[in-house]
Amino acid sequence: MRARDLAEPFPTVSLDDQALDAARLLAEHRLPGVLVIDGPGRPRAILPASQLVRMLVPGYVIEDPSLAAVIDEAHADRLCDELRGVRVRDCLPRDAPEPAIAAADDTAVEVAALMARTRSPLVAVVERPADRRGGSGSGGELLGVITASNLLHRLLGNT
Repeated sequence: MRARDLAEPFPTVSLDDQALDAARLLAEHRLPGVLVIDGPGRPRAILPASQLVRMLVPGYVIEDPSLAAVIDEAHADRLCDELRGVRVRDCLPRDAPEPAIAAADDTAVEVAALMARTRSPLVAVVERPADRRGGSGSGGELLGVITASNLLHRLLGNT
């Protein structure tokens, strides 16, 4: 089983998309994260849903969680307003690692090892140009994404 066979269409957002739209996408599809692509469609980062949640919570509550109890429901309902006008690129941590990227010809075990090594629940699958096979970098056509849950499902189906 090769990565191209495991890859599935998966929602993506661009660096310049609105963070509020990304949050809606994550919530609507109940995703753990979303693949962030650049203008040409190359994988650039994974935006975890937890990162957007973190942006909604006021800093003083993160520092002192006991203050969360004093925020009333009316204020809590407006937390997502914090994402208005914010771009996806502004939500990514400065030290965000490169996304995990597998070549289309990688085996399921290679993908599993990549997921384990990078601790990423998502792996982008790209078809690299012939002259870049085996090379590093994220150049190539995005074929889809392999999620950890889908990989487990496929691997467990063979046992």
